[in-house]
Parts: sequence; structure tokens; C-alpha cells
Amino acid sequence: MSSMSTTPAVGPIGFARMAGSSIAGRDAAAWITDFLNAAYYRRPPEERAVDDLRFAFATLTTYWYRKDPSRRLRLGDLAAFHRAFGTHRFDTQSSGRGLLDRPQLEQGAARLLGAWFPEAYGDDARRGWGIAFETAEERDAYDPACRMALARLGELTPGTAPPEQQVWHTYPPVAMPSAEAVIGALTRPETWPDYTSEIGRFTPLRAGGLAGQTFEIEVAAGTEGGMPVFTRGYVTITDLVTPDDPAALERWFADLEDGLARYGHDEPRAVPEDGTPLVGFDLTTHAGHFMGAGHNRLLLYTDADGQAWVRAAGTWDPMPWHLDRAYRVAGRDAQHAFWGEGGVEPLSLLHQLALATA
Repeated sequence: MSSMSTTPAVGPIGFARMAGSSIAGRDAAAWITDFLNAAYYRRPPEERAVDDLRFAFATLTTYWYRKDPSRRLRLGDLAAFHRAFGTHRFDTQSSGRGLLDRPQLEQGAARLLGAWFPEAYGDDARRGWGIAFETAEERDAYDPACRMALARLGELTPGTAPPEQQVWHTYPPVAMPSAEAVIGALTRPETWPDYTSEIGRFTPLRAGGLAGQTFEIEVAAGTEGGMPVFTRGYVTITDLVTPDDPAALERWFADLEDGLARYGHDEPRAVPEDGTPLVGFDLTTHAGHFMGAGHNRLLLYTDADGQAWVRAAGTWDPMPWHLDRAYRVAGRDAQHAFWGEGGVEPLSLLHQLALATA
């Protein structure tokens, strides 16, 4: 029976069950974290490259899909990774002890999956959903429902607290190469794993475009110290506005500006007075999300000079105690950096989007 029919608990136990990734069982968490540490998180900061982390994630996800997408990775899968990467983990001539540099990652992935994998990973026509496919035809045949079947997808939780009790927050806008490039990227959800940052990634779980799309979000806290702790949540796009419906576009942005002006605490406008809104959509949480009930928004606009910008703006119910405690200890700074605050490119999904579309 699909787990889509089961709503997970939203208390501390339910929150704990949302650790890690839907494709990994609990007994696989230690060796998967060890692999990601070797590929990225335990490297000295000056030697980290975010695409190496994406490559490592793609290796894991491709292995899961090719072996059996109906089951999660387990402790027993460690043996295959040890055979493929174990020797390099103790090679100190080209990388630190216990670490994997990019050539070692590629050589190990080729042993694990086939000689085709490194080249396929670099080919847009053979990469999607965080997976590298041997052929473009295999990519075209992929059905993301196989991952949806493993997800703990509860009911939508858009938030029910009165607006004045909710948290309204806008994150700094991030400059984009062009509005056209961003629209082209965001409207192909299968490419969203390509914008994975050090602290988070989005993986789409439905076929098709943005409207009604559901994403699994995997986030990591503690990455600055080389000791990441992973959790996940789910969001669905419940409202999407574009210039194709000018009235809906105007209403969506007007409602957002009104909410920020009324209920935000010294929050700036989402779009400058002289800016032109282009696209906006709501990412509504599902039960068990690590930030509780509410919805985030992504919006694209151009300023008076024609520069394109993307920013996030969230509205959240007050967090239950167990989420609030975790958020204050490990989540707040990561959440803000993920959406661009501080301008630290490796941490920010929006900065990775800008780099990918340049």
C-alpha cells in the first residue's frame, strides 16, 4: 500500500521519523552520511565543490533506482559502496585520509554503476530528478512515482493561525542572469536537484511541470563543522501565477504585499514599488515538515533597470515546541542561508540557481 495514504504523526516522534531521505532506511543512515562526508562535508572548506556533493547524491540516487526503486537503501548496500570506494577512502596521496576527491568519486561511481555514469552525469539529456541515466530514452521513461511511493506524504498543512499570529518573513532577493533563463529552469522541476546547495536540495515526486508539483526537501544542519544532520519535509505547489493570467498575477502579489505590510515586523516589500512581478508560487507544507505548518513562496520579478531577481517569502504558524527548539538550535541560520541571506553561494539554492543559469 502506498505511504501516500498514511498521515504521519506531527509530534516529536513524527518529526524524528522524517530524518534523512525517503530512499534510505534508518539502518543506512550512518554509511550514507559517511559517504557524503568523504565526498564533501569533511573536506576542508577551501577544497569543497558543491558539484562534488551533487555528484555524490546522484551516485546514491542512481544506485537506488537501478537496483530496485521499490525499496529503500539498507545496511546491506554498504558492501557494494565499500567495494567501489573503499580503497580510495584510505588513499592519502591524492586526498586526505578518509576523503574522496572528484577523480576518486568518478572512478568509484564507474565501478559501482558502470563506465557510462560520469559522462552521463555531465549530460543534461541524461540527467534528471537527481539521477543519471545510461541513455536519454531511459531518462524519458523515468516515473517519479516510484520515489513518491516511499515518501511519508501527509496532508497539506497551509497554516491555520490568525495572520497576526503567524510569522511573515522575506529573504533577500538574489540576482539572476535573466528572467527567461530562470523561468526555463524552474518550469522543469526535474532539474531542481541540479541547484542543490551544501545544506539542501529539492527532488520532484510527480511527473509534469510546476503546477501541483510535490517536492521532497532534504536539508542538513551542522555542515560548517563537517558533522551534518539530515532531515526532510514535503511541499506542494498549491498556487502558481504567471503573466498568462494577469488578474491572478496581480491579485497574488497584492495579497502578499498586503500581508507583509500588515503582519510583518519591519519586513520589506516583496517587489520594489517600481518592479514588475513575473511569476509567483506557493510551496505549501505537508504534515511532518521540519518548520511546521505554513507555506513558503518563490517569486520572480524585474527591477526598473530590467535586472531579474528571485526571492523567497514565507508565512508560518507558530512552531510546536519540538520544532521550535530544533529550529533555534540548528535550523534558523541554515534556513536563512538556504534562501540567500548572507550571499554565501555554496549554502544558497538561489545562488546555485543563478550560477546554473548564467
